[in-house]
Amino acid sequence: MASILDAGDISRALKRISHEIIERNHGLSNVTLLGIPTRGAYLADRISVNLAEIESAVPHGMLDVTLHRDDLRLRPPRPLLPTSIPPEGIEGRDVVLVDDVLFSGRTIRAALDALGEIGRPRSVQLAVLVDRGHRELPIRADFVGKNIPTSSLETIRVRLAEVDGADEVIIENQEGN
Repeated sequence: MASILDAGDISRALKRISHEIIERNHGLSNVTLLGIPTRGAYLADRISVNLAEIESAVPHGMLDVTLHRDDLRLRPPRPLLPTSIPPEGIEGRDVVLVDDVLFSGRTIRAALDALGEIGRPRSVQLAVLVDRGHRELPIRADFVGKNIPTSSLETIRVRLAEVDGADEVIIENQEGN
């Protein structure tokens, strides 16, 4: 097990992503953030705070994609988390999905399906703390905290203070080392 990002690295990456969101969208007047639970929702909250400090507050919420996953039968059951869409909705807005790790792209495909049931955004962008490669679908992130090429025998673990008591990103092999 090796630490790749510490709390300071995560904070800097999220601040950089926040600035990039503002630049890409020419301001924040039409931007809505939606975090993908669990850790993506907390990262979206942090980005929302950064955006408010830099320019202005943005609507943000949480999008549970569990029922849209294509691997439901392969995983143990897990409780559904609430989807919370801001009062402004997503119709005609520039939605930024936020997740912790981009791997195969299947979670984001599920998020796109879930968004389609809620409304029709003007655009959908993706912000991730870590992009580890190994895509199975033609999906890429618009905003990346850190690209960490990995082997298929490695796992990236994002730990956040809100859930895990500390901020760090670690890489471990399948044996847990």
